[in-house]
Amino acid sequence: MSTARSPWLVLVALVLGQVLTLLDTTVVNVAIPTLARDLDASLDSVLWVINSYVLAYAVLLISGGRLGDLVGQRRMFVIGVSLFTLASAVCGASQTPGQLIAARVVQGIGAALLTPQTLSLLMIVFPPDKRGAAFGVWGAVGGLGAALGPTVGGVLVDSLGWRWIFFVNVPLGATAAILGLAWLPKDSGPRGRRLDVLGTVLVATGLFMITYGLIEGERHAWGAVWGPVTIPVLMAAGVTVLALFVLVERGRQDREPLLPFAIVRNRNFSLMAVVVAALPLGLGAMLFLTLLHLQAVVGMSARDAGLTIAVAPLISAVVAPRSGRMIDRHGGKPVLIVGFALFAAGIAGIAFAVQADSAWWELLPGLVVLGFGMGVAGSPAAIIAMRDIDQLMSGAASGVFNTTRLCGSLLGIAAVGALLQMRLTAESVDPTLLQVDVVPQMFRDGFADALRFAYLLPVAALVIGALLTFAVRRPADLEPMAETSIATSGDK
Repeated sequence: MSTARSPWLVLVALVLGQVLTLLDTTVVNVAIPTLARDLDASLDSVLWVINSYVLAYAVLLISGGRLGDLVGQRRMFVIGVSLFTLASAVCGASQTPGQLIAARVVQGIGAALLTPQTLSLLMIVFPPDKRGAAFGVWGAVGGLGAALGPTVGGVLVDSLGWRWIFFVNVPLGATAAILGLAWLPKDSGPRGRRLDVLGTVLVATGLFMITYGLIEGERHAWGAVWGPVTIPVLMAAGVTVLALFVLVERGRQDREPLLPFAIVRNRNFSLMAVVVAALPLGLGAMLFLTLLHLQAVVGMSARDAGLTIAVAPLISAVVAPRSGRMIDRHGGKPVLIVGFALFAAGIAGIAFAVQADSAWWELLPGLVVLGFGMGVAGSPAAIIAMRDIDQLMSGAASGVFNTTRLCGSLLGIAAVGALLQMRLTAESVDPTLLQVDVVPQMFRDGFADALRFAYLLPVAALVIGALLTFAVRRPADLEPMAETSIATSGDK
């Protein structure tokens, strides 16, 4: 697969599609009160407006990636972004909670189809000596989309109404689809291959159980869901189904498996598929805790809190392309370790500044350091993971990589929420205060102490990620790959 056009034009189309999917994982959160009022919806229904998208997205990422391998990355990108765009229009026009939830599911399906193709196509169209800069931009815009979700959502809800958090996707998605048709390299290679249906059903079922448990665990107090079925039982069943999926795939390695084992046997890929989960875990936990502090303790509005948080992703957007050039010169391993260290230091700085009487500006030094960490750490993991993956398996690899990344985000929010509630109880603070707009003065010391304690979780995850990165094999990370590159001279 090749293209006569500049790879940087391809990057524009891919990044535009990617940012839409990541923005929609967080943009709806600030619209919960307005949605509930306008649609006369219960809190559970409104929460499922958020969760239905993430659930469909996470469950189908691996299948979406493999479909790209089988029928073409360009085709699946355009189908995915078109489906996402149409579903966004239906979301904005919805008149009932049920309509909105159904449209959000379709949005998630579209996101799962297009997201894995972005990583695969970047590896295809960029030669090895240009991938650092390209992945730097890809990582920066992706992180920017996820982190700016609350900010963008707050501004749109306050100025135009909640429907515009969906309507804004329509022109952007249509542009991404048109650019994809015009600029992405045409699909080539073997076609007519069959999707592993049994593997698809098993992996989707297993991921559904685990993802549902992570999303709904806190709401059910990690206990019963339906009769004797509890969250732990559901998640254990999901792990069992995934184990069965692995056994089935083991016998299908010579017959177009959904998960080619050559991917997971690659040491660097397997390491990075685990390590990458620490980045969204850290970001998701930081957003949850910091926005909670700014609103419930400092007393800021959702919009102003989102604008304060925006300092970090904006710095990240400036730093990331430069960190990409560092990867081209020095390799991904040292850059990723430095990024993890800065990321962890930034969150620790924010935690140190969280006090019962602290002002919003006292969080800025930590947010600045965090922004540098996000920018530096955003792309090396993907480069290390994908560098030695065969082109015919790149979609499946991208699907696995993006699945673990998204599950890291879900795990971070679920775990930090449970940890915060546990610590509030230990501090003799009623956990129901998490639901109030502003915490009463008498409870603010205990509330701030619990927040600081909960920040330890993302810091620990990032430190573990940095330590695991030391195990990356340097030859695959640093040696020139020109002789095995799938990019053509026309791409250079």
